[in-house]
Amino acid sequence: MTTTTPVTTTAVTRRHLLAAALVTGVGAVAPIGAAGRAWAAPDAPAPSRLTLPSPTGPHPVGTVPLHLVDTSRPDPAAGPGRHRELMAGVWYPARRTDGLPRVPWMTQNALRAFLADVGFPLDPALGPLTAAHAGAPVHRTGRGLPVLVYSHGASSHRGDHTIMVQELASHGYAVVTVDHTYDAFSEFPDGRLTVPAEVPPFLGPGDFATDLRFVLDAVEALAAGHNPDADGRPLPQGLLGALDLGRVGAFGWSKGGTATALTMLADRRIGAGLSIDGPMQPTVTTDLDRPFMMMTASFTRAAMPDVAKFWAHLRGWRLNIQADGAVHKTYGDNATLIPQAGRALGMTDQQIQDMIGTLDPARAVRIQQAYPLAFFDLHLRHRRGKLLDGPSAAFPEVEFLP
Repeated sequence: MTTTTPVTTTAVTRRHLLAAALVTGVGAVAPIGAAGRAWAAPDAPAPSRLTLPSPTGPHPVGTVPLHLVDTSRPDPAAGPGRHRELMAGVWYPARRTDGLPRVPWMTQNALRAFLADVGFPLDPALGPLTAAHAGAPVHRTGRGLPVLVYSHGASSHRGDHTIMVQELASHGYAVVTVDHTYDAFSEFPDGRLTVPAEVPPFLGPGDFATDLRFVLDAVEALAAGHNPDADGRPLPQGLLGALDLGRVGAFGWSKGGTATALTMLADRRIGAGLSIDGPMQPTVTTDLDRPFMMMTASFTRAAMPDVAKFWAHLRGWRLNIQADGAVHKTYGDNATLIPQAGRALGMTDQQIQDMIGTLDPARAVRIQQAYPLAFFDLHLRHRRGKLLDGPSAAFPEVEFLP
């Protein structure tokens, strides 16, 4: 087994939410308003475990981690003879989940490093559980499962949009998430912890895109009945051969949104793409002829010339929506986890809004559950609803940008 030299958490200084900085999708720091360091009163009740909203689909959700090694890419940072290693996860509709444990949002070691970096002094044991059950058998029908691959933002992790991921899985999608090693908080099966590096190797959106293309290779292996896990760990019953390579989509947040576009331009295996507030830097200047949707907030076409240029190069079906009161962190698990963590630490409502915007968190959750599902249903399953046709009375906050 190949290994990667861990990057120490002491090198990480890029993300400090309580210091009022937001790391953008291209690694720059953009102020979002002073939040200040707030601590709970000594006599405050002990905080409870953070929670994530349940998915709304008809299926329970299963998940399994994958340890992937790309032998085509040497990893000089890890040492001679080492290759690029990634941790990924497959989320899918489950046939049954009785007696199977729910999977945590992050491993405790990775969550401890993540919380220390963002400045939330919470016990990692309070991290949320997801709706997914470890190793549950796959719900199989007469047709393979449509596949989605997900790419996180800078200095983040593959669980950052679990609300979206488990929602899509509960509606019958297989969703493959990946930690982009050296720009993610990630733990490997042997206990090695890697965190975002302040020194080389710096990863740009193009590196993320290369990771995604390798993940698609792993998807092809699964579809062909082969186990791509580097350690040969057993897979859930029914996963091998369950994926439909004719129906593949991709989505990502921030830098991951840019990586989604770059991957589509380089790889025609992806039939539809979604960018969640991606800055599209460096500028994407090649025409894209397949369906693409943008959920913008801070990185808008009006504010970001690169986003406007990318939009102009979309030659297929395209849509740009934006929720009133949304900021960069609104579309994701932050929308519900930051208010919970902030209140446990004694933060004010204004301090929390400075981080996640003024859109009501419950509404933010419903938007990120509904619109990605409608988009991929339309373009991968040919299920046409009305949600993407224009403004909806059910979602008055969502604007359709011409």
